[in-house]
Amino acid sequence: MSPNTLTRPSHDTLAGRAALRTLLRTETRLYLREPLTAFFTLLLPLGLLLILGSAIPGFRDPDPNLGGERVVDTQLPVMMIVLSIMVSAFSIIPSVLAVYRERGVLRRMSVTPVSPGALLLTQLVINLVTTVVAALLMIMCGSLVFGTRMPTQLPVFALAFVLGVCGLFALGLCLAAVVPNSRVAGGLGSVVMFPLMFLAGMWVPRELMPEILREIGDFTPTGAFGQALRDAWAGTTPETLHLAVLAAWAVAATLLAARTFRWE
Repeated sequence: MSPNTLTRPSHDTLAGRAALRTLLRTETRLYLREPLTAFFTLLLPLGLLLILGSAIPGFRDPDPNLGGERVVDTQLPVMMIVLSIMVSAFSIIPSVLAVYRERGVLRRMSVTPVSPGALLLTQLVINLVTTVVAALLMIMCGSLVFGTRMPTQLPVFALAFVLGVCGLFALGLCLAAVVPNSRVAGGLGSVVMFPLMFLAGMWVPRELMPEILREIGDFTPTGAFGQALRDAWAGTTPETLHLAVLAAWAVAATLLAARTFRWE
């Protein structure tokens, strides 16, 4: 056997890569053909940011409860970023995979060059790109419309963003592992999503929550996620606790998803 043979990719590997590229293109087209998907992940959070920031004058005034910053400075855009990610994690990903499991798509893929794992990877990539676009839209629109500054500690902001996305997407895969069908996926996703939204400070800023709720929120993926993003955006170094919580959720949820996820 020659050295070139050892280093040259096998035929199966090349076929798998080609199939993965084809699958990514196909899944992207299917994703873009669903207008509701783009609405809930991109347009709805952006619309809420613009409507709430414009319609409620108090959101544009310095708030002593928020340390003198305005709601539109970090609180509102960060919550809309978290909302976009949660919709992808707890609604879109579980629903799509549940439908594919019901229709036998995953079972049929297991005997093709495209493995079920490739399908999972394409879903994660597509939704990750969507959430990055959503975050950039919130940042740019906040700056252009309300005069908010760009995230000050950008590397830490990016680190918290990646950890939060990994943890929430992995939790979404855990939901996809237990939902029996697509009808249950949406309801179960909402049951998980809405309490986490509250603890993140979606409806009541964390500064106004009772201390016990803030402490509980510190150990949830959304509470730690939202606070770490706000701190990094405002120029304050996020607490080590929040970054550690995000990392722990990302690792634990990924391992749990790998153990529990089923293709049939």
